[in-house]
Amino acid sequence: MMMPMRVRTPMLLFAFATLMAAPAARALSLQDAVAKVERETQGKVLSAETRRSGERTVYRIKVLTRDGRVQVVEVPADEPERRGGGH
Repeated sequence: MMMPMRVRTPMLLFAFATLMAAPAARALSLQDAVAKVERETQGKVLSAETRRSGERTVYRIKVLTRDGRVQVVEVPADEPERRGGGH
């Protein structure tokens, strides 16, 4: 069942306005990803590289943890950066 045009138009305008008001997602830079991993692991970054698979970009970061283990962390470039996260 189709909605009358006078009902659909305000709904479409509302949806469009909501999308336009939402902050644009900003891709993380490699530097942002390294800082995030340092914060979250409290370790020392040993290396970091960018890997691409088609349209997807992932940062592969190798970190020495506080307990002496080497850990590899992958951070998607489209993962939002959390600010003031208390870590």
